[in-house]
Amino acid sequence: MKRLMIIDAMNQFLRAYIANPSLSANGDPVGGTVGFVKILQKLCREIKPDKIIICWDGSGGSRKRKTIKKDYKAGRKPLRLNRNVRNLTENQEIQNKVWQQLRLVEYLNNFPVTQLIFEEVEADDIISYVAQMGDFNDWQKVIVSADKDFYQLCDLRTVVFRPIQQEILNTTRIVDRHGVHPNNFALARAIAGDKSDNLAGVPGVGIPTIAKRFQFLAEEKTHTIEDILDACKSVEQPLNAHKNILENIEVIKINYKMMQLYVPSLSVQSRKKIKYIVRNGACEFNKTATNGMMLADSIAMYDWSSLFQTFKRIIVENKEKKN
Repeated sequence: MKRLMIIDAMNQFLRAYIANPSLSANGDPVGGTVGFVKILQKLCREIKPDKIIICWDGSGGSRKRKTIKKDYKAGRKPLRLNRNVRNLTENQEIQNKVWQQLRLVEYLNNFPVTQLIFEEVEADDIISYVAQMGDFNDWQKVIVSADKDFYQLCDLRTVVFRPIQQEILNTTRIVDRHGVHPNNFALARAIAGDKSDNLAGVPGVGIPTIAKRFQFLAEEKTHTIEDILDACKSVEQPLNAHKNILENIEVIKINYKMMQLYVPSLSVQSRKKIKYIVRNGACEFNKTATNGMMLADSIAMYDWSSLFQTFKRIIVENKEKKN
């Protein structure tokens, strides 16, 4: 079975940016860029993908979600870099972070990978659409991200890989760990909320409580908000959890619209563009340009052989497919 690796780009870039203190030959921080390429090499070694799709958040975030809730993702704390020495001002760090992202995109443009980004569209929706494309029905899909929202996309052929935890989560593991099936995970999350996205949930009701009080969510059958409400109303001696849910129905409904990825928030035009790019994007490796960039960024001394071998294999397989 062929394997598609779908990377939540910003999730992994920020992980590298925070932790990696690498400097270029000019003394500029390049940890986000270098760290991401290192992560990519490690992922290729471990996952052995036949195709790599890298999805970025578009500028402005999700317009559709912000239309529903204006303060979506508002109030996020500034990034805390994991290092003792800070040789840039706050403004310089912001400029450098943007530069590192652009530099990374340059690297990836030279690699046999597909990059996807659309203005005012979140990577979550792009990842959801790609994972559900008919082109990959017979492939195993590995979504690389620490974001729990992607649990809802898991099925017989789709898993989530969390690099920091070094764990692969499939349907069985998610049900065993959380007591909620991926088909119902967005519903459970809508009740619990997500502080990182500024989505308040039902007070005092987290995923463990939801799994305990609504055990039917562990079933493969897709349940609805109405099923939750009916269950709350049918309890003879309702607990605080049942009462709080009944009092916060509108919150749950809004959260579900914001959090569900079963039907990605994409325009018809964006869907067509994704299909075209995925099917027709160039699959080439500009090794000369890559080596030049690596020299400039003082990372040419690292062993990139396994990454380059993966690229060579992907290119060969792509040519055989076309022939």
